[in-house]
Amino acid sequence: MLSRFERNISILGRSPRTFDNYSRHVAAIALHFQCLPTDLNPEQVKDYLFELQKRSKTPSQTYFKYTVYGLRFLLKTESLPYEYLQLPSIPKSKKLPVILSREEIWFMLQSAKLLKHRLLIGLLYGCGLRCMEVRNIRLKDMDFHRKLLHIVQSKGKKDRYVPLSEHLIRGIQKYIAAEHPKDYLFHGQSVETAGGDFDSRYSQRGVQWVVKTIARQAGIIKDVHTHTLRHTYATHLLEDGVNIVSVQKLLGHANIETTMEYLHVCQIPEQLPQSPLDKVFTLCSRSGK
Repeated sequence: MLSRFERNISILGRSPRTFDNYSRHVAAIALHFQCLPTDLNPEQVKDYLFELQKRSKTPSQTYFKYTVYGLRFLLKTESLPYEYLQLPSIPKSKKLPVILSREEIWFMLQSAKLLKHRLLIGLLYGCGLRCMEVRNIRLKDMDFHRKLLHIVQSKGKKDRYVPLSEHLIRGIQKYIAAEHPKDYLFHGQSVETAGGDFDSRYSQRGVQWVVKTIARQAGIIKDVHTHTLRHTYATHLLEDGVNIVSVQKLLGHANIETTMEYLHVCQIPEQLPQSPLDKVFTLCSRSGK
């Protein structure tokens, strides 16, 4: 069953990380009841999910959500309908993304003492990269003459090109001259993977630590993650007048509806509403009241 699960997740284009995530949550419920997941009955699943809900300390209830996703995928693998275990629907979160101001981006760049950390912040924001994408940058992916970065086989197995800032190019060239990377731009400690290979890329946890630490050092009180810089990139492009179809391509979104979410947070000067309080002060100060 586990082999079929892994095979079908791979065939559908999902990442090994998705398999690890789903299988871990499905294994947890199987171990809890000491039976195969497909031998569970709907009442057992409801009891387990209820316990997860009570245990969860986060609004998103991540563990609950991925247990349901994992069971759904397993039922699909075993050619069973979702109704077999009466799995609940998971409503999509309607929260708007956290966006940083340009000044806050500048403070982060100034707070990063190491060139490597400044480049990580610069690439995540300046190219709108996902955490995985910045970790996967190879020397051969950068075209300094054309000022382009080639994002290879990212989410959805898609390639794209994004423009490279001249400031980033100068910093990257300085970093390469000092650190002499051979393959990946950013290297970390070599770690053995589940397949027996060795991964020498900068770790996901390492990138996340850099972003959160530098945001704190910059005095930013917003909840900043690696993806916050990508959200900010998209929003600032729209505020600068870049059309939404171009932003969609730069982000590598399959559906433009995903990109359109940033229209709710960007502030285009011509369309930016003004608080009526400002008008009160303006009119009354002119009349001397």
